[in-house]
Amino acid sequence: MLGLFARAGAATIPGVSHLPFVGSGGGGGGLPDLTLVLNDATVERERLAGYDRVCKFPLRDQLPATYPHMLAFPLQLSLMTDQSFPFSALGLVHIANRIAQHRPIQISEELQLKVWATDLKDHPRGKQFIFRTETRVGEELVWEEESTYLKRGGGSGEGREKRRNGAEEPELPVTATWRLPGDLGRRYASVSGDMNPIHMHSVSARLFGFPSAIAHGMWTKARCLAALEAQLPDAFTVEVEFKKPILLPATVEFQEQSEASGIRFAVRGAGKGTPHLAGRVSFA
Repeated sequence: MLGLFARAGAATIPGVSHLPFVGSGGGGGGLPDLTLVLNDATVERERLAGYDRVCKFPLRDQLPATYPHMLAFPLQLSLMTDQSFPFSALGLVHIANRIAQHRPIQISEELQLKVWATDLKDHPRGKQFIFRTETRVGEELVWEEESTYLKRGGGSGEGREKRRNGAEEPELPVTATWRLPGDLGRRYASVSGDMNPIHMHSVSARLFGFPSAIAHGMWTKARCLAALEAQLPDAFTVEVEFKKPILLPATVEFQEQSEASGIRFAVRGAGKGTPHLAGRVSFA
């Protein structure tokens, strides 16, 4: 996927986006009516084990609920860098993610993955849209995902005012403290393929306005599910909102609270309590 990220980076250079081998530079317009499909996808055992280690999942022959996202991410990136796509991939912010696991997926199963972009609409800070992903085994739908992305710029800012003036989310009990190393972004990129420069090194992150490399949002979500692993049924839905980025290295607190129909959880910075992620697992 390094070539796709290079293509995405080239698209941010004025004039280059008009070349046939480079995706849109963010010129606007609607989402393309384009669906990408990967048939007969298989899981590499060593790569899955590496992912499990980085995200703290137990090693077993069953895919973590976040793992199909890794398999589908090259399709998402291919869509982002397609000539018909209206936004530059490196200008997008992953703001929310919803996964529905209908049943566990075994490492031995062949998968079909289908990805498309939909639901483009205004956002207080710009424009947002959703990448939809479906994963099937044969004709059986076993996994679904909605990844919500934001293209910043041109928004009204009204949503920020409402959040600033609204009630704060309630604090949940702290059940763990995690110390995240400075190279976490590179470690996760090595098993996920997500080599966005904001995650790789402080030097490249500064080019995009961050003082240091930041943790992948999907790593944070995966780490939360690994912490909740023993409490999860075979079928569930997990939704998260990504709040403020985690600047690496960092020390964060994991919070959780069981409810009648699921679990609420969050990740906050240790000490200052900076909100990084808020989520909920709903039991089917």
